[in-house]
Amino acid sequence: MAELPATELTDLAHANGRFTISTLISTEDSSKPHYGQPDAATCEATHPSHLTHSSTFYMRTFGYNTVDVVPTYEHYANTKVAGETNKVRPTLADLHSFLKSDNSRLHNPVYEPQRSNGLSDETTEEDGGEVGEKPPGEPIRFGWVKGVMIRCMLNIWGVILYLRLPWITAQAGIALTWLIIFMSVTVTSITGLSISAISTNGKVKSGGTYFLISRSLGPELGGSIGLIFAFANAVAVAMHTVGFAETVRDLLQEHNSPIVDPTNDIRIIGVITVTVLLGISLAGMEWEAKAQVLFFIVIMISFVNYVVGTVIPASEEKQAKGFFSYRADIFAQNFVPNWRGPDGTFFGLFSIFFPSATGILAGANISGDLKDPAIAIPKGTLMAIFWTTISYLAISATIGACVVRDASGSLNDSIPVGSPGCEGLACDYGWNFTDCAQKQSCHYGLSNYYQSMSMVSGFAPLITAGIFGATLSSALACLVSAPKVFQCLCKDQLYPLIGFFGKGYGKNDEPIRGYMLTYIIAVGFVLIAELNTIAPIISNFFLCSYALINFSCFHASITNSPGWRPSFRYYSKWAALFGAVISVVIMFLLTWWAALIAIGIIVFLLGYVLYKKPEVNWGSSVQAGSYNLALNYSVGLNEVNEHIKNYRPQCLVLTGPPNFRPALVDFVGTFTKNLSLMICGNVLIGPCKQKMSECRLTSNGHTKWLTKRKIKAFYTDVVADDLRSGVKTLMQASGLGKMKPNILVIGYKKNWQTAHPRTVEEYTGILHDAFDFKYGICLMRMKEGLNVSRMMQAHINPVFDPAEDRKENGANVDPDALTAEQQASTIFQTEQGKKTIDIYWLFDDGGLTLLIPFLLSRKKRWGKCRTRVFVGGQIHRMDEERKAIVSLLSKFRLGFHEVHVLPDINQKPRPEHIKRFDDLIAPFRLNDGFKDEAVVNEMRRDCPWKISDEELNKNKVKSLRQVRLNEILLDYSRDAALIVITLPIGRKGRCPSSLYMAWLETLSQDLRPPVILTRGNQENVLTFYCQ
Repeated sequence: MAELPATELTDLAHANGRFTISTLISTEDSSKPHYGQPDAATCEATHPSHLTHSSTFYMRTFGYNTVDVVPTYEHYANTKVAGETNKVRPTLADLHSFLKSDNSRLHNPVYEPQRSNGLSDETTEEDGGEVGEKPPGEPIRFGWVKGVMIRCMLNIWGVILYLRLPWITAQAGIALTWLIIFMSVTVTSITGLSISAISTNGKVKSGGTYFLISRSLGPELGGSIGLIFAFANAVAVAMHTVGFAETVRDLLQEHNSPIVDPTNDIRIIGVITVTVLLGISLAGMEWEAKAQVLFFIVIMISFVNYVVGTVIPASEEKQAKGFFSYRADIFAQNFVPNWRGPDGTFFGLFSIFFPSATGILAGANISGDLKDPAIAIPKGTLMAIFWTTISYLAISATIGACVVRDASGSLNDSIPVGSPGCEGLACDYGWNFTDCAQKQSCHYGLSNYYQSMSMVSGFAPLITAGIFGATLSSALACLVSAPKVFQCLCKDQLYPLIGFFGKGYGKNDEPIRGYMLTYIIAVGFVLIAELNTIAPIISNFFLCSYALINFSCFHASITNSPGWRPSFRYYSKWAALFGAVISVVIMFLLTWWAALIAIGIIVFLLGYVLYKKPEVNWGSSVQAGSYNLALNYSVGLNEVNEHIKNYRPQCLVLTGPPNFRPALVDFVGTFTKNLSLMICGNVLIGPCKQKMSECRLTSNGHTKWLTKRKIKAFYTDVVADDLRSGVKTLMQASGLGKMKPNILVIGYKKNWQTAHPRTVEEYTGILHDAFDFKYGICLMRMKEGLNVSRMMQAHINPVFDPAEDRKENGANVDPDALTAEQQASTIFQTEQGKKTIDIYWLFDDGGLTLLIPFLLSRKKRWGKCRTRVFVGGQIHRMDEERKAIVSLLSKFRLGFHEVHVLPDINQKPRPEHIKRFDDLIAPFRLNDGFKDEAVVNEMRRDCPWKISDEELNKNKVKSLRQVRLNEILLDYSRDAALIVITLPIGRKGRCPSSLYMAWLETLSQDLRPPVILTRGNQENVLTFYCQ
């Protein structure tokens, strides 16, 4: 590659997003050719007249006037960018093979593109994420501040912050309260880091938590967690609304203004509140965001009000309630724990506080409404965790330094400082709370008064407003999150009957139907007005989400998938695993029975999706993990020494297109299922350029056909000049490591007498090649034939082109039609009843002839069949030979039922059968008995498949044996379910192909049951030893 000219300068462009853009522009006269580049590019252009090497414009439009193009965003995006012409990357054939005359392949220069290679497609958020003005019709999108950080902070803050944090501080002390906060924040922070990594590993769409988990772990876990997470958010709307309604009811009772009664007041206020929140949500995301900002301002004012109250000198009324401003001795006393009541344990308080640390997924749940989720989710979520943690720590420390644990609230308890008989810190400030502290009847102080923050604050109603803001903002966030998550789940169609709720409306694709469903669920639980039972289950649902998010990050990292490339780097796979484990532990610490219910629901939904197997492909880490496991185990097999006890029949089945020969597929699939390897091989004969496209088109369709038929097998095809060379390639290249085929399964060539003799030569040559490669052979013949392609073409699927021989010629197959077509039924799919499996173990091939029917008999459909073994023997030694073979078979432990010795194999067949054999081979004889030797040699050279008189005489005994064996088969096995017989071997170069095919024809003709001619590679596949 030529070096850059020394005069070129690097111009550092403006840093756009996360990238620094630099350009290399030459300062030399552009009329000189650069880099010594020839004019080849010019030759590729259709209209290059105005683009020459003497043009500076030519240099600056590199990649636009050539067939080859520069990288651009549109080549990798799944959706078309609005306002731009659809750009297509040239195919490899365009660059490497034949270029079609198509001007659309040439790309005209774009001077001011809307995108610059995908690097500047997002707006830089200088204003912290404010929503900019959008052209009419474009959806509203939020930045990281308004869209994620504020939303998460509002969802994290809740009534626990105002009403329970002071009480927890009194119980656990400031030190242990901080520990509880840090433990909770550790879990949420690890989850925040995990969700940041996942959300930056590709473009995030709508669906939030469900989208992230499902696209990372797959539809099984993603679907189950998405459904319960959406439901939990819907019920959480009711929870937060009831919290708000209870506060309003208490205010009404303080002013003696109840509506009806305490319970119905909650229902009335709750339904009205949910209805108002629904109206805000239906008004659009922009109005919902404005409402959230309003709630945020109210909460911040309440915080300022509280902080100001802590520094204002305490009035006598506040002192009577235990508030004395900042005091070092109060801080010291409240620094250590003082456990009280049934919840006065560390984990009891932890279980009360932890739900207040949740809510970190509120921003991720509206991922479809964010400008750039990859930036907004990590930044906003982590900043929300940071600022809410600071607020929790600050409030715990400040209120612990200002308020004593016990106070009576009575102004009459003031005393002079130093009075005798007074115990406690308040004595030093002129107050005696000893009596109520000893009797544990104090109504005020941190340990007794939940409204301590209101009491401390400068103006108490602002704290009440903060409680309203916290509850309503959390309810509103959940009311928006649930439909957004549920809409994405509905669109994926993982579960039945929910697709109706997936429809979106308006420019923001608002799930109006989902809002209404969420509203109905929320109102239903508000009407209950008692959520103490369901609340722990909801907390566990959220914790399940945290556990799966962390596990998603860990699993994606541990699989080392090349597709796992998050731009957020500040995560650890081991921290993510710790977060997943600790989330599950916390589930059981909170409420063990609720944890079991949550896990049970997830397992049920997981099982449903596993059973249904939805046709989705999201590139999940589970897929990457499956590949890793398969790879590791396959490589590990290399270290495993082979042993006869572990022998498995690994089959290469020459099916052609598998749907053409379903009986062959079913036969092998029956005994290899969950046991050994099965590969369906197909040889496509023809020019490589023509057939490669057919390979790519049909391969996936054939695999789906096998899956639909519940056959556990692989499909592979090769392109070759002829059938034999293609099968040679398959036999040598199929398999992986120790998982390589050792048996070739092939159908019987039924049309051998009428087919071209060279195809018969190829067929028998394949058998010889299999033996040369140390393969065993299974050859299957059925009376009605194996190839059902013509029937399919006529009655089932009209997508196949007529072909003379389907084994040799690939068919033009529509992949979708393959899986949609009706499945042809075969004998191997039906119950066989109490028939027999007859094994003719005539010659010792290592035991393969026995092993395959044994494996078949273990299957349910063949389990009731009796297995009979027939062996050859001598008339005068029948008993001895029978005992010997019975003894051998019993040592093999194959469980065969009967053993028969055939003493009459070598008897001469009946004359009519001999004549039939002679008539069969007559058209293939040379009849060279009285011809000149030179003429005979020339005839053999031109027609090697023909049978000479010499070859016929040398193989006469073998020929008569096949005739006699057919007579025996007809006598003994006419009604068998299956016949397995040892395959005769024709010596290579000594037995013409037509004679060998005549043997096979004669041996298996006129038999109703399927005939399996089997021959092992003469090596043991059975043993009776333990080692």
